[in-house]
Amino acid sequence: MGKTDGAKARKGEGFAIGPVLLPSNVLLAPMSGVTDAPFRRIVEGFGLGLGYSEMVSSRELACNSEDAVRRLVRTDPSRPLAVQIAGRDEGIMVRAARIAAERGADIIDINLGCPARRVTGGMAGAALMREPARAAGLIRAVARAVDIPVTVKMRLGWDETSKNAPEIALAAQEAGARMICVHARTRQQFYKGAADWGFLRKVRAVINVPLVVNGDILGIDEAKDALAQSGADGVMLGRGVLGRPWLPMQVAMALHDGIRLDDPPLDEQRQTVIGHYRAIIAHYGAQTGVKCARKHLAAYLEAAGEKFRFDITKWRRLVCRSNDADEVAALISRFYECLGVERAA
Repeated sequence: MGKTDGAKARKGEGFAIGPVLLPSNVLLAPMSGVTDAPFRRIVEGFGLGLGYSEMVSSRELACNSEDAVRRLVRTDPSRPLAVQIAGRDEGIMVRAARIAAERGADIIDINLGCPARRVTGGMAGAALMREPARAAGLIRAVARAVDIPVTVKMRLGWDETSKNAPEIALAAQEAGARMICVHARTRQQFYKGAADWGFLRKVRAVINVPLVVNGDILGIDEAKDALAQSGADGVMLGRGVLGRPWLPMQVAMALHDGIRLDDPPLDEQRQTVIGHYRAIIAHYGAQTGVKCARKHLAAYLEAAGEKFRFDITKWRRLVCRSNDADEVAALISRFYECLGVERAA
Protein backbone atom coordinates (compact mmCIF):
# COMPACT_ATOMS: atom_id res chain seq x y z
CA MET A 1 0.00 0.00 0.00
CA GLY A 2 3.02 2.34 0.16
CA LYS A 3 3.51 5.24 -2.27
CA THR A 4 5.28 4.51 -5.50
CA ASP A 5 6.45 8.07 -6.27
CA GLY A 6 8.57 8.58 -3.15
CA ALA A 7 11.76 8.77 -5.23
CA LYS A 8 10.38 11.79 -7.06
CA ALA A 9 9.48 13.50 -3.79
CA ARG A 10 12.90 12.78 -2.35
CA LYS A 11 14.42 15.09 -4.97
CA GLY A 12 12.88 17.98 -3.10
CA GLU A 13 9.72 18.38 -5.14
CA GLY A 14 6.53 19.24 -3.32
CA PHE A 15 3.48 17.05 -2.91
CA ALA A 16 -0.22 17.59 -2.36
CA ILE A 17 -2.15 17.47 0.89
CA GLY A 18 -5.61 17.09 -0.50
CA PRO A 19 -6.12 20.17 -2.71
CA VAL A 20 -3.16 22.02 -1.14
CA LEU A 21 -0.08 21.72 -3.36
CA LEU A 22 3.21 22.37 -1.60
CA PRO A 23 6.08 24.04 -3.51
CA SER A 24 8.68 21.84 -1.82
CA ASN A 25 8.83 18.83 0.46
CA VAL A 26 10.54 20.72 3.30
CA LEU A 27 8.17 21.60 6.14
CA LEU A 28 8.50 23.58 9.36
CA ALA A 29 7.41 21.77 12.52
CA PRO A 30 4.85 23.26 14.91
CA MET A 31 6.84 24.43 17.95
CA SER A 32 5.23 26.08 20.96
CA GLY A 33 6.70 29.48 21.64
CA VAL A 34 8.61 29.41 18.35
CA THR A 35 6.49 29.08 15.20
CA ASP A 36 4.36 32.14 15.77
CA ALA A 37 3.36 34.40 12.88
CA PRO A 38 6.54 36.56 12.90
CA PHE A 39 8.82 33.50 12.74
CA ARG A 40 6.79 31.73 10.07
CA ARG A 41 6.77 34.90 7.98
CA ILE A 42 10.57 35.11 8.13
CA VAL A 43 11.08 31.44 7.21
CA GLU A 44 8.50 31.58 4.42
CA GLY A 45 10.28 34.63 3.02
CA PHE A 46 13.35 32.49 2.35
CA GLY A 47 11.30 29.63 0.91
CA LEU A 48 9.34 26.84 2.60
CA GLY A 49 7.03 24.02 1.59
CA LEU A 50 4.67 24.49 4.55
CA GLY A 51 4.88 25.91 8.05
CA TYR A 52 2.60 24.88 10.91
CA SER A 53 1.34 27.20 13.62
CA GLU A 54 2.27 26.71 17.23
CA MET A 55 0.22 23.96 18.85
CA VAL A 56 -3.15 25.38 19.91
CA SER A 57 -5.14 23.98 22.82
CA SER A 58 -8.49 22.92 21.39
CA ARG A 59 -10.20 23.91 24.63
CA GLU A 60 -8.72 27.41 24.53
CA LEU A 61 -9.53 27.84 20.85
CA ALA A 62 -13.08 26.61 21.41
CA CYS A 63 -13.41 29.40 23.99
CA ASN A 64 -11.88 31.95 21.56
CA SER A 65 -9.11 32.85 24.00
CA GLU A 66 -6.96 35.76 22.84
CA ASP A 67 -3.73 33.74 22.85
CA ALA A 68 -5.27 30.84 20.91
CA VAL A 69 -6.76 33.11 18.25
CA ARG A 70 -3.47 34.99 17.86
CA ARG A 71 -1.79 31.71 16.90
CA LEU A 72 -4.07 31.51 13.86
CA VAL A 73 -2.70 34.66 12.22
CA ARG A 74 -2.04 34.13 8.51
CA THR A 75 1.38 35.32 7.40
CA ASP A 76 0.79 35.59 3.66
CA PRO A 77 -2.52 35.50 1.75
CA SER A 78 -0.83 33.49 -1.02
CA ARG A 79 0.45 30.77 1.32
CA PRO A 80 -1.55 28.05 3.10
CA LEU A 81 -2.21 28.34 6.82
CA ALA A 82 -1.75 25.06 8.71
CA VAL A 83 -3.01 24.99 12.31
CA GLN A 84 -2.19 22.26 14.82
CA ILE A 85 -4.73 21.54 17.55
CA ALA A 86 -4.33 19.38 20.66
CA GLY A 87 -6.90 17.77 22.92
CA ARG A 88 -8.82 14.57 23.58
CA ASP A 89 -12.49 15.61 23.77
CA GLU A 90 -14.18 14.94 20.44
CA GLY A 91 -16.75 17.72 20.71
CA ILE A 92 -14.19 20.33 21.71
CA MET A 93 -11.74 19.22 19.01
CA VAL A 94 -14.48 19.50 16.38
CA ARG A 95 -15.47 22.97 17.59
CA ALA A 96 -11.83 24.12 17.60
CA ALA A 97 -11.25 22.76 14.09
CA ARG A 98 -14.32 24.55 12.79
CA ILE A 99 -13.22 27.83 14.36
CA ALA A 100 -9.76 27.44 12.81
CA ALA A 101 -11.32 26.73 9.40
CA GLU A 102 -13.68 29.70 9.74
CA ARG A 103 -10.68 31.91 10.51
CA GLY A 104 -8.95 30.84 7.33
CA ALA A 105 -6.98 27.67 8.08
CA ASP A 106 -6.27 25.57 4.99
CA ILE A 107 -5.06 22.51 6.91
CA ILE A 108 -5.84 21.17 10.39
CA ASP A 109 -3.20 19.03 12.09
CA ILE A 110 -4.07 16.79 15.04
CA ASN A 111 -1.36 16.47 17.66
CA LEU A 112 -0.57 12.89 18.67
CA GLY A 113 3.09 13.61 19.33
CA CYS A 114 3.67 16.27 21.98
CA PRO A 115 5.67 14.66 24.83
CA ALA A 116 5.29 17.53 27.34
CA ARG A 117 3.88 16.43 30.68
CA ARG A 118 1.41 19.31 30.76
CA VAL A 119 -0.11 17.84 27.58
CA THR A 120 0.25 14.09 28.18
CA GLY A 121 -0.89 14.58 31.78
CA GLY A 122 -4.28 15.49 30.32
CA MET A 123 -4.11 12.37 28.16
CA ALA A 124 -3.62 14.41 24.98
CA GLY A 125 -0.66 14.68 22.58
CA ALA A 126 1.51 11.55 22.57
CA ALA A 127 -0.65 10.00 25.29
CA LEU A 128 -3.30 9.38 22.64
CA MET A 129 -1.00 6.81 21.06
CA ARG A 130 -1.90 4.65 24.05
CA GLU A 131 -5.55 4.92 23.01
CA PRO A 132 -5.64 4.07 19.30
CA ALA A 133 -9.42 3.86 19.11
CA ARG A 134 -9.89 7.30 20.69
CA ALA A 135 -7.17 8.77 18.46
CA ALA A 136 -8.86 7.38 15.34
CA GLY A 137 -12.23 8.64 16.55
CA LEU A 138 -10.90 12.17 17.03
CA ILE A 139 -9.35 12.19 13.55
CA ARG A 140 -12.55 10.88 11.98
CA ALA A 141 -14.73 13.42 13.78
CA VAL A 142 -12.52 16.36 12.80
CA ALA A 143 -12.14 15.19 9.20
CA ARG A 144 -15.92 14.95 8.86
CA ALA A 145 -16.48 18.33 10.52
CA VAL A 146 -14.35 20.47 8.20
CA ASP A 147 -13.97 20.78 4.43
CA ILE A 148 -10.19 21.21 4.54
CA PRO A 149 -7.49 18.51 4.78
CA VAL A 150 -6.65 17.00 8.15
CA THR A 151 -3.12 15.83 8.89
CA VAL A 152 -1.63 14.03 11.89
CA LYS A 153 1.70 14.38 13.68
CA MET A 154 2.74 11.51 15.96
CA ARG A 155 5.70 9.71 17.46
CA LEU A 156 6.90 6.13 17.03
CA GLY A 157 4.85 5.17 20.06
CA TRP A 158 4.71 5.73 23.79
CA ASP A 159 7.86 3.75 24.60
CA GLU A 160 10.18 1.09 23.21
CA THR A 161 7.67 -1.67 23.99
CA SER A 162 4.79 -0.01 22.17
CA LYS A 163 5.97 1.38 18.83
CA ASN A 164 2.55 1.41 17.23
CA ALA A 165 3.05 4.23 14.70
CA PRO A 166 2.27 1.94 11.71
CA GLU A 167 -1.05 0.84 13.19
CA ILE A 168 -2.09 4.35 14.20
CA ALA A 169 -0.96 5.81 10.87
CA LEU A 170 -3.12 3.31 8.98
CA ALA A 171 -6.07 4.00 11.28
CA ALA A 172 -5.53 7.75 10.79
CA GLN A 173 -5.53 7.35 7.02
CA GLU A 174 -8.73 5.30 7.16
CA ALA A 175 -10.26 7.98 9.40
CA GLY A 176 -9.56 10.67 6.81
CA ALA A 177 -6.03 11.98 7.43
CA ARG A 178 -4.43 13.28 4.24
CA MET A 179 -0.81 13.31 5.47
CA ILE A 180 1.10 11.65 8.31
CA CYS A 181 4.20 13.08 9.99
CA VAL A 182 6.19 10.96 12.40
CA HIS A 183 8.80 12.25 14.84
CA ALA A 184 11.15 9.27 14.90
CA ARG A 185 11.37 8.94 18.68
CA THR A 186 9.03 7.53 21.31
CA ARG A 187 7.33 9.79 23.80
CA GLN A 188 9.49 8.44 26.62
CA GLN A 189 12.62 9.49 24.75
CA PHE A 190 11.40 13.10 24.65
CA TYR A 191 14.28 14.60 22.61
CA LYS A 192 17.05 12.33 23.87
CA GLY A 193 18.87 9.62 21.99
CA ALA A 194 18.91 9.35 18.21
CA ALA A 195 15.86 9.52 15.96
CA ASP A 196 15.13 6.14 14.32
CA TRP A 197 14.34 7.23 10.77
CA GLY A 198 14.50 3.67 9.48
CA PHE A 199 11.48 2.65 11.57
CA LEU A 200 9.30 4.82 9.35
CA ARG A 201 9.70 2.20 6.59
CA LYS A 202 7.06 0.25 8.52
CA VAL A 203 4.73 3.23 8.32
CA ARG A 204 5.51 3.77 4.64
CA ALA A 205 4.55 0.17 3.92
CA VAL A 206 0.98 0.51 5.17
CA ILE A 207 -0.17 3.97 4.07
CA ASN A 208 -0.53 5.65 0.69
CA VAL A 209 -0.96 9.28 1.80
CA PRO A 210 2.17 11.45 1.99
CA LEU A 211 4.56 10.58 4.82
CA VAL A 212 6.87 13.15 6.42
CA VAL A 213 9.84 12.34 8.66
CA ASN A 214 10.79 14.54 11.63
CA GLY A 215 13.47 14.46 14.32
CA ASP A 216 17.22 15.23 14.31
CA ILE A 217 17.09 16.85 10.86
CA LEU A 218 19.46 19.75 11.46
CA GLY A 219 20.88 20.23 7.97
CA ILE A 220 21.16 19.02 4.40
CA ASP A 221 22.99 15.76 5.08
CA GLU A 222 20.53 14.72 7.79
CA ALA A 223 17.62 15.53 5.49
CA LYS A 224 19.03 13.31 2.75
CA ASP A 225 19.73 10.47 5.18
CA ALA A 226 16.30 10.76 6.82
CA LEU A 227 14.54 10.54 3.46
CA ALA A 228 16.68 7.63 2.29
CA GLN A 229 16.22 5.65 5.50
CA SER A 230 12.53 6.37 5.99
CA GLY A 231 11.18 6.26 2.45
CA ALA A 232 9.22 9.41 3.36
CA ASP A 233 7.98 12.00 0.88
CA GLY A 234 9.19 15.00 2.86
CA VAL A 235 11.13 16.22 5.85
CA MET A 236 9.96 18.39 8.71
CA LEU A 237 12.58 20.60 10.34
CA GLY A 238 12.29 21.71 13.94
CA ARG A 239 14.81 23.22 16.32
CA GLY A 240 17.51 23.36 13.62
CA VAL A 241 15.69 26.31 12.05
CA LEU A 242 16.01 28.42 15.20
CA GLY A 243 18.61 31.06 14.40
CA ARG A 244 18.76 29.83 10.79
CA PRO A 245 15.45 30.69 9.08
CA TRP A 246 17.13 30.20 5.70
CA LEU A 247 17.82 26.50 6.46
CA PRO A 248 14.60 25.08 4.90
CA MET A 249 15.41 26.89 1.66
CA GLN A 250 18.95 25.52 1.71
CA VAL A 251 17.66 21.98 2.31
CA ALA A 252 15.06 22.26 -0.45
CA MET A 253 17.63 23.55 -2.96
CA ALA A 254 20.03 20.75 -2.10
CA LEU A 255 17.33 18.08 -2.42
CA HIS A 256 15.78 19.47 -5.59
CA ASP A 257 18.72 20.92 -7.53
CA GLY A 258 21.78 19.52 -5.77
CA ILE A 259 22.90 23.06 -4.92
CA ARG A 260 24.41 23.82 -1.52
CA LEU A 261 23.78 27.47 -0.79
CA ASP A 262 25.89 29.39 1.69
CA ASP A 263 24.27 31.26 4.56
CA PRO A 264 23.27 34.82 3.62
CA PRO A 265 25.96 37.54 3.92
CA LEU A 266 26.33 39.04 7.38
CA ASP A 267 24.58 42.28 6.46
CA GLU A 268 21.59 40.35 5.13
CA GLN A 269 21.56 38.27 8.31
CA ARG A 270 21.56 41.47 10.36
CA GLN A 271 18.62 42.84 8.40
CA THR A 272 16.77 39.53 8.81
CA VAL A 273 17.30 39.46 12.57
CA ILE A 274 16.27 43.09 13.05
CA GLY A 275 13.25 42.60 10.78
CA HIS A 276 12.23 39.52 12.75
CA TYR A 277 12.73 41.34 16.04
CA ARG A 278 10.62 44.31 14.96
CA ALA A 279 7.89 41.95 13.74
CA ILE A 280 7.82 40.31 17.17
CA ILE A 281 7.47 43.69 18.86
CA ALA A 282 4.65 44.63 16.49
CA HIS A 283 2.89 41.29 17.04
CA TYR A 284 3.03 41.18 20.85
CA GLY A 285 3.69 44.78 21.86
CA ALA A 286 7.00 46.07 23.26
CA GLN A 287 6.66 44.84 26.84
CA THR A 288 5.83 41.23 25.95
CA GLY A 289 7.68 41.20 22.64
CA VAL A 290 11.09 41.97 24.15
CA LYS A 291 10.77 38.82 26.27
CA CYS A 292 9.30 36.65 23.51
CA ALA A 293 12.17 37.63 21.21
CA ARG A 294 14.94 36.43 23.54
CA LYS A 295 14.91 32.77 22.50
CA HIS A 296 15.13 33.78 18.86
CA LEU A 297 17.83 36.41 19.37
CA ALA A 298 19.94 34.03 21.45
CA ALA A 299 19.63 31.41 18.68
CA TYR A 300 20.71 33.91 16.02
CA LEU A 301 23.73 34.93 18.08
CA GLU A 302 24.68 31.31 18.82
CA ALA A 303 24.38 30.26 15.16
CA ALA A 304 26.56 33.17 14.02
CA GLY A 305 29.04 32.69 16.83
CA GLU A 306 29.38 28.98 16.13
CA LYS A 307 29.94 29.49 12.42
CA PHE A 308 32.54 32.22 12.84
CA ARG A 309 34.01 30.95 16.14
CA PHE A 310 33.11 34.20 17.85
CA ASP A 311 32.50 34.41 21.61
CA ILE A 312 28.93 35.64 22.05
CA THR A 313 28.78 35.40 25.86
CA LYS A 314 28.77 39.16 26.43
CA TRP A 315 26.35 39.87 23.61
CA ARG A 316 23.86 37.20 24.66
CA ARG A 317 23.85 38.58 28.20
CA LEU A 318 23.27 42.15 26.99
CA VAL A 319 20.58 41.28 24.46
CA CYS A 320 18.68 38.87 26.68
CA ARG A 321 18.63 41.04 29.80
CA SER A 322 17.55 44.35 28.31
CA ASN A 323 13.88 45.30 28.54
CA ASP A 324 14.32 48.32 26.29
CA ALA A 325 13.09 47.50 22.78
CA ASP A 326 15.18 50.18 21.06
CA GLU A 327 18.30 49.24 23.00
CA VAL A 328 17.96 45.60 21.94
CA ALA A 329 17.69 46.60 18.27
CA ALA A 330 20.84 48.72 18.62
CA LEU A 331 22.69 45.85 20.30
CA ILE A 332 21.80 43.49 17.46
CA SER A 333 23.26 45.92 14.90
CA ARG A 334 26.41 46.39 16.95
CA PHE A 335 26.86 42.62 17.30
CA TYR A 336 26.83 42.06 13.54
CA GLU A 337 29.12 45.05 12.98
CA CYS A 338 31.62 43.61 15.45
CA LEU A 339 31.26 40.15 13.93
CA GLY A 340 31.98 41.59 10.47
CA VAL A 341 35.07 43.42 11.70
CA GLU A 342 36.29 40.33 13.55
CA ARG A 343 35.76 38.14 10.51
CA ALA A 344 37.56 40.59 8.21
CA ALA A 345 40.52 40.68 10.58
